[in-house]
Amino acid sequence: MTDRLSNNILEVLRDAIRREMNQVTDHIATGSCKDHSEYTHSCGVIKGLALAEREILDLNKRVEEQ
Repeated sequence: MTDRLSNNILEVLRDAIRREMNQVTDHIATGSCKDHSEYTHSCGVIKGLALAEREILDLNKRVEEQ
C-alpha cells in the first residue's frame, strides 16, 4: 500500500511539474518574452523543472524496484 501511495504522490507531482514546464515552454514559443532577460530566465525555469522531473522519475523507479 505504501509503495502505491508513493507512486501516486510522485505521479501527481510529476504531472504538476510537467504542466508548469509546458506553460513556460508555450510562453517562449509564442514569442511572449518581453526581452532577452525574461527569455533566459524562462529557459532556466524549464531546466530546473526538467531536472526535478528527472529526479522524480528516478525516485519512482527506485520505489517500484523495492
